[in-house]
Amino acid sequence: MYDQRRIEELIAKFEAGVRDAEMRKVRSEVFDAPTLRVLYKLMESGVFDVLEHVVSTGKEANVFRARKGDVFLAVKIYRVETTEFRHMWKYLDGDPRFLRVRRNRRGIIRAWVRREFKNLETAYLHGVPVPAPYAHRENVIVMEFVGENGVPAPLLKDYPPSNPRAFADALLDALARLYFRAGLVHADLSEYNILVHGEAPVLIDFGQAMPWDHPLSHEFFLRDMERLRKVLSMLGMDVGDPVRVLRERAEHG
Repeated sequence: MYDQRRIEELIAKFEAGVRDAEMRKVRSEVFDAPTLRVLYKLMESGVFDVLEHVVSTGKEANVFRARKGDVFLAVKIYRVETTEFRHMWKYLDGDPRFLRVRRNRRGIIRAWVRREFKNLETAYLHGVPVPAPYAHRENVIVMEFVGENGVPAPLLKDYPPSNPRAFADALLDALARLYFRAGLVHADLSEYNILVHGEAPVLIDFGQAMPWDHPLSHEFFLRDMERLRKVLSMLGMDVGDPVRVLRERAEHG
């Protein structure tokens, strides 16, 4: 658990070059001195009070549970030193919203975080079921914690919904809003990026999502549709042409 005092202590140990067992554990949890300073600033500005523990790990980022009073939050921290940031560039390059990006590791990750926050914000404002975005700074995003009583909602890949048909129907509505109302292509749709919360879908991982005027949007949209067919098949639904179905739902829903 990390509060402001604990983070101050760790920053001091980083600056002193301490390399004991505690600091090896801290480094393994995506922390470095700049990231700790970012977390301290977020706490200082009242975004959250304490960072608790990891709830999800990935190749590029870890997600921690945090608290603001009695409210749980999710804090996504991107690894700056070990993330393979070059693949991010193909998603950023050509995005009209992010034309001036420094093409170094920290600059690209900083732009990626701003982009993920902007994508979540756009989707949320258009009624897409996504975690509400609250704040971002450098390589950190703070968002709504999706779960019950501090327990994170499971991924669709790990938790078959009790009513698959109803879940599939809600998923189609969510994607219709995302693609044809919010104007975003997810670009990495799969059962790994859909949470099951209260037996309903919540879409996550929006760093790579792009607007329709991105030069690669059509390519990634077609890939999303192929993956959507797979997800719907898992849920026992075959809608034929998912593009037609999504467009119709966006027009009439």
